[in-house]
Amino acid sequence: FFMLYNRLKKLRKENNLTQKDISKILEISQSLYSLYESGKKNIPITIFSKLAKKYNTSIDFLIGDTDTKTPFIEN
Repeated sequence: FFMLYNRLKKLRKENNLTQKDISKILEISQSLYSLYESGKKNIPITIFSKLAKKYNTSIDFLIGDTDTKTPFIEN
């Protein structure tokens, strides 16, 4: 699970975003996003979906099931 939280933080920083920036995109409070990023609160699938779209990646990448950053494309 540490990979998940590290990836969220790394992606956020690579995109020059603050927790407040991401929380606005997700339409949640910064304090709630902080709990997600630190692993103190479980992340709902709807939030994973929004994060994957924002970072142009897949949920599989976010949770560490793959190291391929490219999002899944349906045929």
